[in-house]
Amino acid sequence: MTTISSRDFNQDVGRAKRLARQEPVFITDRGRPSHVLMSFEAFRQISGQTENIVDLLAMPDNEIDLDAPPADAGWDRTEAMDDGEN
Repeated sequence: MTTISSRDFNQDVGRAKRLARQEPVFITDRGRPSHVLMSFEAFRQISGQTENIVDLLAMPDNEIDLDAPPADAGWDRTEAMDDGEN
């Protein structure tokens, strides 16, 4: 268990973040624990969260066509084939 004072945390946040990759870091205020810093992966594990559609859409490799026609416009296969050839 790593413990750092709030003053040390404020002076070197990067160090605290590096420590939190290994294990939760307890941050004290006037000698008493006040906060816990942990990696997002550790938080997801203890909270039971799994990937959801928002996480998947936020991934940098996903591209979304915002100019897509409305859902009720139908789909023309010949038009879709023409678009793919250009």
